[in-house]
Amino acid sequence: MALTLEQIQVLFLTRGSNQYGREAVSQLDHALQCAHLAEQAGETPETIGAALLHDLGHFLGEQEEMDRTQPPAKDDLHQYIALPFLRPLFDDAVLEPIRLHVDAKRYLCATEQTYWDTLSPASKHSLELQGGVFNEEQAAAFIAQPFAPEGVRLRRYDDLAKVQGRETPPLAYFIAGLEKLQRVSN
Repeated sequence: MALTLEQIQVLFLTRGSNQYGREAVSQLDHALQCAHLAEQAGETPETIGAALLHDLGHFLGEQEEMDRTQPPAKDDLHQYIALPFLRPLFDDAVLEPIRLHVDAKRYLCATEQTYWDTLSPASKHSLELQGGVFNEEQAAAFIAQPFAPEGVRLRRYDDLAKVQGRETPPLAYFIAGLEKLQRVSN
């Protein structure tokens, strides 16, 4: 079943106040910061949309409120959960960076010596749950995929979008951008 943009907005407004993992920002603040960083970097509208929606799977996958004081015991595979709900609305240029943003962290740890040191403790913990650092062969296979460079850039915005009190445009601003990206229905 496809989500509508109105339902996506409601998810952000009702579930977005939840803390973003063990970071100092809410889910909504994180999404807005991520999209704003992508926009400031001059990304395409599709990558900006992916930046806003990249963690939507957390909203759809949470069946009960998690204890935010404890690290999760398993990976929730959030990068995949939202895709069936978004596929009828958006093209691969929006969806693939979302799917790839978790593996992009594994790739960056494998290919940049200093990247690991930039990760928050929560992000380091989730990396282990997500399969750990790619080996050389896995890294090469990852970056050869279509939209992998966009997934890597999205990952970098994701890493930076955890600043308490950072000013961003409102959710309605980014929802208006998503409206322009919707597939035309027949």
